[in-house]
Amino acid sequence: MELKKIRKTSKELELEVTGENETMLNPITEILLRDKDVDYASYLTDHPESNKRRLYLRVKKGEPIDILKKAVKQVESELKDFEKNFSGKKTSKSKTKTESKQKTKKTESESASKSKDTGKKTKSKGKTKTKSKK
Repeated sequence: MELKKIRKTSKELELEVTGENETMLNPITEILLRDKDVDYASYLTDHPESNKRRLYLRVKKGEPIDILKKAVKQVESELKDFEKNFSGKKTSKSKTKTESKQKTKKTESESASKSKDTGKKTKSKGKTKTKSKK
């Protein structure tokens, strides 16, 4: 990957990124757009087959380069969290929503089967009879 500074002002930064595509630029742009100090962030391509992209950033306050560096570190942190979750190395923060839903469903189904089983089963002459509680 090669980075070339196209334009830099106190509030804007435009970089030419060679050798990378949307796979890397999209997450960076998404993180930038979440930042309250970012006014606008986008990446552009001249042609789909081109290996050059342009990353454009305009900030409300702060230095554009510092804000970009912070966004790149955030992407790196999120990827590390993903790797931990994917490899099974879970931290206390890494409980997934799916796990929580599964536990809730299991508890709900256990409660439902207990509430349905309100009768007592007794054996009489080889047959099972159910007496309801009243």
